[in-house]
Amino acid sequence: MSKRTAVITGASAGIGEATARALAEAGFYVVLGARRLDRLEKVVADLAGTAHSLDVTDAASVAAFVQQVPECHVLVNNAGGARGLERVVDADEDNWRWMWETNVLGTLRMTKALLPKLIESGDGHVITVTSVAGHEVYDGGSGYTAAKHAQAALHKTLRSEHLGDPVRITEIIPGMVETDFSVNRFAGDADRAAAVYRGLTPLTAEDVAEVIAFAATRPPHVNLDSIELKPRAQLNGTRADRSQ
Repeated sequence: MSKRTAVITGASAGIGEATARALAEAGFYVVLGARRLDRLEKVVADLAGTAHSLDVTDAASVAAFVQQVPECHVLVNNAGGARGLERVVDADEDNWRWMWETNVLGTLRMTKALLPKLIESGDGHVITVTSVAGHEVYDGGSGYTAAKHAQAALHKTLRSEHLGDPVRITEIIPGMVETDFSVNRFAGDADRAAAVYRGLTPLTAEDVAEVIAFAATRPPHVNLDSIELKPRAQLNGTRADRSQ
């Protein structure tokens, strides 16, 4: 029996890279996509899989990537991110545009392109990494929370529209995870990024990847609709115990 194929976006670092390793260990053939092909090739070097350049904000890039994927059993929509932390009155439209292109339209493009192959496989699975920001709001986060709410709504609608098809739909909802997410959000300001996690033990990329792999390896009749995971010290998007 040949290995099942899992496609992972944003796989050059963080949750995407950890997921590639977790799914490869679980027996999947992994197809990795990200803009930084050099980093992708290092990730895939010791895994059973392939790596291809992918920019989910570019429809042509998505089309070229999908042409190199002959079959797909699992799609992990992981590519995404945040830019800035401005209040609505100071909103940067370019940041908003990038967040919507990456988190929402990127997920739409990849899912739309691979759904036929996922259904054709007879046991497909769309796993989308959203965020607690897709279910809450917080000051300064309107651009990101708006995009993540839209991404979560897209994902839930997919579950309804394909009820009865041989495809499972799972939303992964992480809280605070220490990756390069905050460094990217704050345009490389490492000190500001470190302050986000100060005083508590955040989740790691591997923590999230382990949950993704668990969802992907359930029996075909088991659909984990949504899994929310946060550090023990985090209650929600705005409240956490930082006494550590």
